Amino acid sequence: MNSWDSWLESERTRREQGALERRLRTTEQPAEPIALRDGRRLVNLSSNNYLGLAGHPALIEAAARGAVRGAGAGSSRLVVGGDSATAALEQKIAAFKGSEAALVVGSGYLANVGAIAALCDRDTAIFLDRLDHASIVDGARLSGARINRYRHRDLDHLEQLLERSGAARKLIVTDTIFSMDGDTAPLGELVELKDRFGALLVADDAHGGGVFGPHGEGYAHELGLADRIELQVGTFSKAFGVYGAYISAGRSLIDQLVSTCRTLIYSTALPPAVIAAIDASLELVAAADEARRELRVKSERFRTRLTELGFDSGASTTQIIPALVGSSGRALALAQELEERGVLAVAIRPPTVPAGQARIRFSLMATHTDEDLELALEALAGVA
Repeated sequence: MNSWDSWLESERTRREQGALERRLRTTEQPAEPIALRDGRRLVNLSSNNYLGLAGHPALIEAAARGAVRGAGAGSSRLVVGGDSATAALEQKIAAFKGSEAALVVGSGYLANVGAIAALCDRDTAIFLDRLDHASIVDGARLSGARINRYRHRDLDHLEQLLERSGAARKLIVTDTIFSMDGDTAPLGELVELKDRFGALLVADDAHGGGVFGPHGEGYAHELGLADRIELQVGTFSKAFGVYGAYISAGRSLIDQLVSTCRTLIYSTALPPAVIAAIDASLELVAAADEARRELRVKSERFRTRLTELGFDSGASTTQIIPALVGSSGRALALAQELEERGVLAVAIRPPTVPAGQARIRFSLMATHTDEDLELALEALAGVA
């Protein structure tokens, strides 16, 4: 063995011993309430298709119309330039979010990495919740800024870190809905702290967009705080049922990103079919009041029943509901047993969650039927 072979083998052994090995599996209908795997029908509690829009005929038709303009965008938007449909979409997103401007980028990961790295440098201090998404952490690392991580939702700890910092500029970044715990950020208190310390606040609303707000605008709109948050990031790959992401902010911030956001500058633009589908999804989401209500009712019922079965769902208050089990091996075994009983629910293990906090992550959709969820709960009762 050469040094690379030896290292790869030792890494594989380490992962297998810690029940941390990952493998890709083929699943048909992965965004539908019922998925197909190895010829079996499984109640799908792993998709982020919260409003059930991924298969909506209007989105499929819009994508088909968009594809007539070409299969690909051809280049970065700063090389050839974006097409008129993309520019119009950004105006529509800004109006939807109530911001001065918006920018469309390739994915939520690219949005966070690019925006944070473009806004921060060595004279900046970044303050991150310990459970912020990996893309936020990676963006902070790439920026070269001084990184401060406060305990999850611990505002006293954050205040202490802000007081100690002598940085010229301060940036606070938080998820609005934490993707593995299903709990929410204390946005009101974060807004007060950023105002007091002259910081800029970035909110990643990947799991709140479409689900919260009067018309699905997001969690900040749900709380009436959207106009007090300088920059919001969100994806179109979850409740919106498509792909891609947006950054919404004031014009001066968006201008800064257009010139300096490396994940925009050095990435090919989204294809016309995706742009067209996003445009259609904004209208569907704005009109999805009943689906949002259904999702909340079903999520609350499922969480209550899960607790009654003896599972710990932590501080979840949203459509993301964990069942905390502790060890990675136990989480894998539970996921396998649930699959054998007809339920697709993923075991979440380190490094996605802290060591010793492995879990099964249940993710509900408005389009799950009561029968779907009852079957899943019966399976959980069988393994409880």
